[in-house]
Parts: sequence; C-alpha cells; structure tokens
Amino acid sequence: MLSPLSVLQSYPPHDSTLDGLFESRHAIRAAMPMLMDDDRSLSWDEFGRAYHALARALFSMGVRPLDRVAFVAPNGVSHVIVLFALARLGAIMVPVNPGFSGRELEYALGHADVSAVFASNETVAAVQEALAARQKEAAIILVREGGPFPALQGLIDGAPEVDLPPNPSADAPCVMIFTSGTTGFPKGVLHSQSNLVKAGEANLGRLHLQPEDRILVVLPFFHVNALFYSLGGALAAGAALLIQARFSASRFWHIAADSKATVVNIIEAMGTILRSRDRSEFRPDHSLRIAYGVRQHSVPCFRDEFHIPYLFSGFGMTEIPGVTCNPIDRPNKPGSMGMLATHPDPAQPWAQARIVDDGGSDVSDGETGELFVKTPVVMLGYFRDPDQTASSFQDGWFKTGDLVRRDSDGYYFYVARKKDIIRRRGENIAGAELDLVINANPKVYESAAIGVPSPLGEDDVLTAIVVKPGHALSAAEVVEWCRPRLAAHKIPRYVVFLDALPHTPTHKIAKAQLRMNASLREQAIDTDNL
Repeated sequence: MLSPLSVLQSYPPHDSTLDGLFESRHAIRAAMPMLMDDDRSLSWDEFGRAYHALARALFSMGVRPLDRVAFVAPNGVSHVIVLFALARLGAIMVPVNPGFSGRELEYALGHADVSAVFASNETVAAVQEALAARQKEAAIILVREGGPFPALQGLIDGAPEVDLPPNPSADAPCVMIFTSGTTGFPKGVLHSQSNLVKAGEANLGRLHLQPEDRILVVLPFFHVNALFYSLGGALAAGAALLIQARFSASRFWHIAADSKATVVNIIEAMGTILRSRDRSEFRPDHSLRIAYGVRQHSVPCFRDEFHIPYLFSGFGMTEIPGVTCNPIDRPNKPGSMGMLATHPDPAQPWAQARIVDDGGSDVSDGETGELFVKTPVVMLGYFRDPDQTASSFQDGWFKTGDLVRRDSDGYYFYVARKKDIIRRRGENIAGAELDLVINANPKVYESAAIGVPSPLGEDDVLTAIVVKPGHALSAAEVVEWCRPRLAAHKIPRYVVFLDALPHTPTHKIAKAQLRMNASLREQAIDTDNL
C-alpha cells in the first residue's frame, strides 16, 4: 500500500483547480475507469472529453463566470460532468435536493438566482413551477433525453468549437451547498475550487486511499460528504467512483459486492439501519475495506459481523469539511471524533481548533466548551448574506455551535449542539447524551430528547422514540433502562412513541421540528404519574 504522500506524488503537479487536478490524474489514468452509475461507465479520457464539450455548449448558451447553475436530480455521472464543465467556465454549481417541496425549491432557485437548471424528468415540472413562482427565467436542461427541453447528452454531442474563457483561479467559487435548514430557510455555503481539491487530498490521507480503490457513493451530491470526501478523495487518488442514485438498505450489500467497491462513506443513520436489517441481505463476498462515518454503536457490528477492517469517524460541517478523524495508525477511542486531521503533505497547513467557554476563553482538557476552528478549507461565505457570514466568525475562528471536549491525548468528543442543551434543575443536559443511552436499548430504533417547558421553570426532558418493528416498549421500561445509566435529573419525564421521527435531507434527526410541535407533550406519557 502506498503512503498518502506517495499517492499524491505519483501524479504531476497541478494548480488546485478542478480542471488542473483532472489533467494531472488524466496524464496517468487516461484509460482507467473513473465514473460509473447504473446507466454508464466513463474512463478518465471519456470524462474529460465530455465535460470540456459541455463547457463549450454552456458557454455558447451564455453561461459565464460566477453564474449559478442548479442541479435538481438524483445522483449520477451527470452531476460530476456538470460540476467540472461549470468549474472550467468559472461558474458555480448549485446541487439541490431533488426531494425538495415546492416552497423549498422555489426558495433555493430564487436565492441562488440561477441562470440555468439541470433537472431530471421527475423534477422538471417542479422546477418549472418554482421558476414561474419567482418570475425567474432560466434555461432548463434535462439530464436525460425526453420532453421539450434540451438534454445533457445532446449538448455534449453537438457542442460547438468555441474558445473558452481563461481558466479560473483556484480561489474561484465553484459550488454552493445549502445547509439542512432545520430552523428557517437554508443558507447557501460557497466553496472554492481549491477547497474541494484540498479537502479531497486530505480525505485521501485520512483513509489512505489508493489509485486502485473503487469508492461507492450512497450519500447525495447535495451534501458535502459525497462531494468533498467521496468525489474529492477519488479525484485525489485517481480512483474510480461508483455512484448510486440513492441509498438502498435492502440492496446495499448486493451493490457493494457486485461492484467490487472497496470504500464507502455513510452517516450514522445509515449505519443504524444496516445493523438493524435482516442478515439474509448481507453478502460476505463484499470487498469493502474502509467505511467512513461508522459511529460507536455500529462499530462492533461493522467490524465483527460485516468484516470491514478500517472504520472511521470524524467531524466536519458544510462550512468546514474534514476537521477531525480517528487516525488509521492509532487506537480508535469509542465515541471519539478523532484527532485534528492533517494533509498528506506536511508542508500543507491544516485544521486548528480551540475549545472555548461562553466568554471566549480556552478551557482545559476534559472540560466542555464550544469548538472554534481555523482551516484552509473554510467556506468563502454564505451567498448574499454578509451579516450571517460575519457573525459565524470570531477573530478569524469559525464558531461551530458544537459543544465538545478534548482529552489529554488530543482526541475530541462531541457533547451536543449548543441548541441541544436542556436546562433542568439548574443543570445542563446534553440531548445527544440521552439519545446515546436510549438508542442502546435493543428495542429502540431511534430516539430524540428535547427540552419542553416545565411548570417549575426551565425545562423538563421529553424523549420521542421509534420502537423497532416486532417489539413493544413502555414508558416505564424506558425509565428503568435510563435509571442505572443516567443521573436522576437526566431521566426523561415525558416519553412519546412515534411511528417515525422527522429528518433533514441528510438523514439527521430534525430536532427543531420536534421542538416546534407543541402537541408532543400532550401526546406523551408523564412518567411522574406512573
């Protein structure tokens, strides 16, 4: 196995633009497979010809540097072709959740002020309605043939021979990713070409990616994980990317085995789902050696039952990808976010972190405070929101809003979102801690603890629980489960059983929606009366 630095040094130098990174890898990997989805497979050479042709077609249609172009369709090879074509022009790709409601889509396309939209046959009607509601004219391009609009492949095949503008700089913005938006409208996070390139190189280093790897993508491309970790890492390593339209728990192991995937990135909810599935779906002939995003409770299953040797967990945000990760060559402390990540090239500076109290002073190891971060891959800013951008920084440090602690070995541990703190009886309670304890109950599929107003002032604790199919659970059992595992003031007073919890587009539990649901406490069982 090559060291991460050796992998990077096996390719010609580049200028940290997407076009420059591609040319560097293409020089060595031209005939090797680069991208695959259910419909097609492209070598590095074929991909290069496709995105350069699309860049010419889009330029002839009037797309210019800094224009925003949305992509509203499920994952596919087309995502990457469009991203690179726009990056070559210095334009900005805006990947949008194809499952957005009309209001959400209207906001996203309007806020980004798009000049064109790539849509699937399934989303084109909603795109038309959203543009009309905003009284916005924008070219619509279908990612497949069909309908009255031009299609992606047709533009590539019929691209005119025109001179493209000069190559943009590495600092030019190339992608706008919307945050989850669980409290009001989402924010558009701008990242430069260099940010995507460098984040991919750092991910290569964290996971020790190799040119022969086959990286399976099951997370959506409107999420920073798929774009900056999976795609970015594959580009940095010169590896192949195996793209799935969406995550399928029932088909996951068949897809992994049949595609001969060696690497996959998931999130906690996916790990929980996979370890809860019937083992008849598991394929022991899979080739996965690396899984990123496997959290503490899923580690034994992924290691001992699924036989994946390298399991990683880390921390990053849409605004600051790839801040921490557990190192491949040191013990993986259970429940840890790992240590500060590094770049394979020791000459490349990477993340710095502070943990500060409410007054902005650093706290000691073992104490909890808010995580502040400095990193060379920090966002350029929130699109057309200078006030929110400015308020997210303090003296050059990005304020994450996450409460963490660091041990004496330099490992970071997540405690809670600042907004996830429940104040009860004069004590602070991390909702995430309660979720961890209750989720460990073998009858619980998932849970979410929130604060609700208490007649005595401050908060009482309410936990919303989804029970695993085929199991029964009572509120009294929940309390008895918590009693030996939590201090008395942390034990939930209210327990409500739901068929499902609300989730963000990236599968995180949307606690903000739960907090806004005033009927939850009315539905809940008051365990003080048991």
